[in-house]
Amino acid sequence: MADLTMWLEATGALAGAGGLGYAKVRAPRVYWSLVGMPVTWGRFILSYRSTMDVCGLTVHPSGLRAFMTRSVARREVQPVPPKIRRIRGTSTGLRVTLRLPAGLEPADVMASSERLRHAWGAHSVTVVETKPGFVELRMTGYDVLRRVRMPRKARPHDMAVPVAVREDGTAFERDYRKAPMALTLGANHSGKSMYQRNLIKGLAQLPVALVGIDCKRGVEQSAFAPRLSALVTTPDDAASLLGALVSEMEERFDLLSRHGVSDLWELPAALRPVPVVVLVDEVAELFLISSKKDEERRERIVTALIRLAQMARAIGIYLEICGQRFGSDLGKGATMLRAQLTGRVVHRVNDKQTAEMGLADVAPDAVPAASLIQMNRPGTAVAADVSGGWSKIRTPETSRDEVVAVCRVFAHLVPELPFLDPFRPYVPAPASAAGPSLVKPRPVTE
Repeated sequence: MADLTMWLEATGALAGAGGLGYAKVRAPRVYWSLVGMPVTWGRFILSYRSTMDVCGLTVHPSGLRAFMTRSVARREVQPVPPKIRRIRGTSTGLRVTLRLPAGLEPADVMASSERLRHAWGAHSVTVVETKPGFVELRMTGYDVLRRVRMPRKARPHDMAVPVAVREDGTAFERDYRKAPMALTLGANHSGKSMYQRNLIKGLAQLPVALVGIDCKRGVEQSAFAPRLSALVTTPDDAASLLGALVSEMEERFDLLSRHGVSDLWELPAALRPVPVVVLVDEVAELFLISSKKDEERRERIVTALIRLAQMARAIGIYLEICGQRFGSDLGKGATMLRAQLTGRVVHRVNDKQTAEMGLADVAPDAVPAASLIQMNRPGTAVAADVSGGWSKIRTPETSRDEVVAVCRVFAHLVPELPFLDPFRPYVPAPASAAGPSLVKPRPVTE
């Protein structure tokens, strides 16, 4: 009987260990909740003061505090670390709110994030300033980007679209109110198309006009035609479309002037024009020319893009530009246009110079991270903006058919914009007994 009990106990222990090992690989959230979080929490509490001291994140106490410690408490005066205000566990890691003492700033903690990660055995540590004097340590217990799962609460709202997951487990949103113009770079098979799909999927659910410029004969964007207000597939048509957008921009500025406001969102809802998002799939096709006769067209395209990038934010026209490279080698105007694109997303690139094109002028520290993205991690990118902050993100895998289905469901949101009527795409009607046919979608007034 004793032998049977011993065998049962040993079998149960081995099964439990095997189950935890399986969960660590296949269900990291479960493993983190059962094992990783308690271990990391305990390690953090026990070693917090010594870790902060070793990392140089402590300050000498004030004179009054030192006097009270020596005279009243009869204790040795020790350096003061940031005060822990709150510890909260999540399904991906720990969130620790710290109150910084006088003499420390958030940049000091950010500079030590890698040392803190190793000290507490976390997969990554991200430091975020929440308000003056307070920072939040976002410790991730495992590789969140290995299998991407968007947070359940991530939904398109206002002019913000969740398109990826950050390495701290939070959703990365493409917010057009904060970063109206953006540039997405990356080599072939790096995940640019997947990023664009997720972006279009989210934008299709919002009351906006979507304008596609796909000079690869429409192979990327033509499938999303049910939700597009305009689609052009050649540089000549792109020049005409951009000219129409510039004319619309000038008319909207006249509207703002008549009502004494400086921004589209200051207008009453009844008078507010529909926001327009311009999706450029491969920007190099708009810059390159094959003969001297194409120079005039290129000049019109570049001038229109620069004017839109410089001024169109105020009247609700936003640029989303995508390409493999985007620098001075494209010719006159490329660098000027890039300087106006505040949001940057850089996927895996073929050379360091391409990463520098996208990140060096806004977040120099992010260039090495973009240069080290692995080929077996498509969809992984570095997102940055003009504030200097950056984070590693990964886009969830979304099929083309899924995005097409969403575009068809929300096709009724296509607004009536007469200036875009000449560029409206033809949409294949549902197949019937008579066979497929091509019909032009009827615009619905917003």
